[in-house]
Amino acid sequence: MSENVMTLQVITPAGVVYDHHANYITARTTNGEIGILPNMISTIAGLEIDELKVRRPDDETHVDYIAVNGGIIEIKDSLVTIVADSAERNRDIDVSRAERAKIRAEKALEVAKAEKKSDEIKRVEVALHRALNRLNVSSHN
Repeated sequence: MSENVMTLQVITPAGVVYDHHANYITARTTNGEIGILPNMISTIAGLEIDELKVRRPDDETHVDYIAVNGGIIEIKDSLVTIVADSAERNRDIDVSRAERAKIRAEKALEVAKAEKKSDEIKRVEVALHRALNRLNVSSHN
């Protein structure tokens, strides 16, 4: 493998979501956004619910977008591994399902706020954030 290429694997309990070479990756960790290049220093970090941007070496203008719902990223040599509860490539996102999830979460959030249920508010805010992330990533098609 070239020194300017790394392998990215995104793994969920459902299986491997993404396994390709990349020459640049952008991810949002719990400490902020990071840009990842081949052969970076080894790192392990928690991931936020956000989009993952992957620039592939076969086409400098092509970027793959992946909706990642939290998880852990490990960078070691030329291998970047993400283990997440769930992740979807932009082309695989069911937009109507994501829209319905957003609407459900918004309604549930209104109810939870009216009833002042702080735990429920937090849970529903996460669900809303996931739905919005999926919709955002799907817009890159």
